[in-house]
Amino acid sequence: MATDTARAFWILEPGTGAIRTETLSPPEPGEVVVETMYSGISRGTETLVFAGRVPPSQYQAMRAPFQSGEFPGPVKYGYISVGRIVEGPASRIGERVFCLYPHQDRYRLPEAAAIPLPSGLPAERAILAANMETAVNALWDARPLAGDRIAVIGGGVLGMLTAWLCRQVPGTEVTLVDINAAKGTVAAALGLGFQADAGGLEGCDLVIHASGQPAGLVDALRVAGREGTILELSWYGDRAVPLPLGEDFHARRLVLRSTQVGQIPAHRQPRWDYRRRMDLALRLLCDGVLDILVTGESRFEELPEALAALAHAPGAALCHRIRYP
Repeated sequence: MATDTARAFWILEPGTGAIRTETLSPPEPGEVVVETMYSGISRGTETLVFAGRVPPSQYQAMRAPFQSGEFPGPVKYGYISVGRIVEGPASRIGERVFCLYPHQDRYRLPEAAAIPLPSGLPAERAILAANMETAVNALWDARPLAGDRIAVIGGGVLGMLTAWLCRQVPGTEVTLVDINAAKGTVAAALGLGFQADAGGLEGCDLVIHASGQPAGLVDALRVAGREGTILELSWYGDRAVPLPLGEDFHARRLVLRSTQVGQIPAHRQPRWDYRRRMDLALRLLCDGVLDILVTGESRFEELPEALAALAHAPGAALCHRIRYP
């Protein structure tokens, strides 16, 4: 059987990436070949991987589904890819799919891992799927209730999506907090309240922290109401995070809870699996208002420079899309 070639992005060592050519073997029975249309940069996890900030204790836990190589490098890492099936069962040729695959222009994978896009979801917006899946899982862990006063600290893509989901619970008041005042325009488009700092917020029923900065988590502890829950969405890699767990932390009986997309919450596991969760995430992305979360685009050939720039000076960027020919 003939072989083909593909181009893939590799992190060669912390802070340095390049596009390499590799052999693409023909698909085996039960596999498909996908030709990539778009991929997305995961601004939180992927920039930490690029910077070599994954602690050795988390090497196995942080593996992406179709990762090649090992941390800190060389490693082919990523999990946001949208493309079109070009080889496989005749019934699926031409189908638009989302795959948890690294940045690569053509690839083969099990047919079940190529998840069809709903008819109402443009491929350009489907790169938000991994973030939406994480936001859904966070909502399941947070369990917002009707009428809750909710603060979301950190206005990246994940914070925005989680706040947007919380807002759809009847009667909730959702305020997004981010030090970049430019995020206020995005928050308003999503129907969210906005503040550039956490001043004046207090007594919140639920606080979701997604800023990636220890100072943001300190603010989250401060604005939570008595017996309130603080849900920690940020991942800090190898960085230590000091917290003020003295003072009135215990007297207010606060709950500090982690959430991580790698595991479905226990109370959902009897009825939900990963495929059902991803199908939900893709359906939720059919709302066109979410296009505002895609704030930049580069060609695949520009990916090494684009990721380096985002890792060192993210600015006001949200989701950065990579376009393939």
